[in-house]
Amino acid sequence: MTDVLTVRDTPISLQHPDRLYIDGRWVAPAGSSTLDVIDATTEETFFRVAETTPQDMDAAIAAARRAFDHSPWPFLEPRERAEYLRKLAAGLRARTEEAATFWTRQTGPVWRMSLGSISRVPNLFEYYADLADTYPWETLDTPEFAAFGAVVNEPVGVVGAIVPWNTPLSLAAYKIAPALLVGCTVVLKAPPEAPGELLILAEIADEIGLPPGVLNVVNGHRDVSEQLVRDPRVDKIAFTGSSAVGRQIAGLAGSRLARYTLELGGKSAAVLLDDYDLATAAASISQQECSLNGQVCMSLTRVIVSKHRHDEFVDALASTFGSVRVGDPFDPETQLGPLALAKQQQSVLGYIQQGIADGARLVTGGKRPAHLDRGYFVEPTVFGNVDNRSTIAQEELFGPVISVIPAENEEHAIELANDTQYGLNNAVFTGDVDRAYQVARRLRSGTVGHNGFKTDTRMGFGGFKQSGVGREGGIQGVAPYLESKTVLLDGTPTRFQ
Repeated sequence: MTDVLTVRDTPISLQHPDRLYIDGRWVAPAGSSTLDVIDATTEETFFRVAETTPQDMDAAIAAARRAFDHSPWPFLEPRERAEYLRKLAAGLRARTEEAATFWTRQTGPVWRMSLGSISRVPNLFEYYADLADTYPWETLDTPEFAAFGAVVNEPVGVVGAIVPWNTPLSLAAYKIAPALLVGCTVVLKAPPEAPGELLILAEIADEIGLPPGVLNVVNGHRDVSEQLVRDPRVDKIAFTGSSAVGRQIAGLAGSRLARYTLELGGKSAAVLLDDYDLATAAASISQQECSLNGQVCMSLTRVIVSKHRHDEFVDALASTFGSVRVGDPFDPETQLGPLALAKQQQSVLGYIQQGIADGARLVTGGKRPAHLDRGYFVEPTVFGNVDNRSTIAQEELFGPVISVIPAENEEHAIELANDTQYGLNNAVFTGDVDRAYQVARRLRSGTVGHNGFKTDTRMGFGGFKQSGVGREGGIQGVAPYLESKTVLLDGTPTRFQ
């Protein structure tokens, strides 16, 4: 069965929306339930997929376990596995527009952002493929009580990868690419709200002949995710999502000493020092908050500015962010699209009302746009005079809402920035690069940018505190999928002579 859809001039198709990808085959699910995937702009169902049952998840885990324990996959040379990564990259590159269209319809990012972001995902697979020849898989040492010693890095085993609906393909790639490179096998649990791009990835895996069981792609709700986390056949969990769910996963995985990496929530601060131009900062922050319509864990949603400059900055931010054009994400003039889900729209609107009730000053936005009678839209919203301990300053809203917080001085600004349970991403705005570095070292977050929203996942990405455990991306993203083994021998093996 092929489900063909058309958006603007981009045809998108799924070969097997009624099946699951398990053990190298498209298999019928054990149950008859389906999942409706909703278009965030029209609020209409635009395709359906089979829903994973506990029996299906059990089969996927069994396939991954079998492929790891009884196939050559973990024992191939890294460069051999790297060739599969290159083929996955080529397949994704050929279907970039299709995957981007799924993403925009499911989650709401403007089309040009979707296209640009999806077009970079193949580069990630190629980056990890290139590490095959340079990563220190084996390190020789001089042991005290043996003739030969080496520390070898080996795959951790079966990986359960769980990704959210906001950026499913790129977040999956940061888990799958290093896991496959090192020789792990994977069960990927796609988000029920946004499975399209990951089903495309499964189709490509099937087309390139990835060995059976090495990558299994299923979907479903929290019950099957929890099953994946609890199963003793799964050696490691790689999760991206909320801090609340991350804590639950850490508890479940920790109870059986399973390995895990967690990329969790954020409430990131932009610290504006007094030498920086406010209009320039307002324009930069407004632009970055349009990214994925505010549905980004590392978004700079708390802006901390000196009290004597607060009102001037709020006016500048209200002018720039308030004038952002909201509408159809496929319209090239649109700057801000819809949120992904009806419940997310209601959640953000609820937070806005809470902010008003807590005494913050609503400067612009705060409701559904009057000119849009359908779609999960929320106006770009700015609050001023926000108490840093208030709900909207402390909790992750995941929508286009920016809180401006006054500080007494630079020292107080740093204290306010760090006064949160999160520590994912921050930024410092100043024309003095030395001050920028000094402040960056004092901000408790996994990334700190200068004069804007900046990340470089090839240098590693992750958070302090309740923003996560471990790092993804870059060479740092390989180690979480490895176990090190010390080998002590009475002589030197031929490969090292």
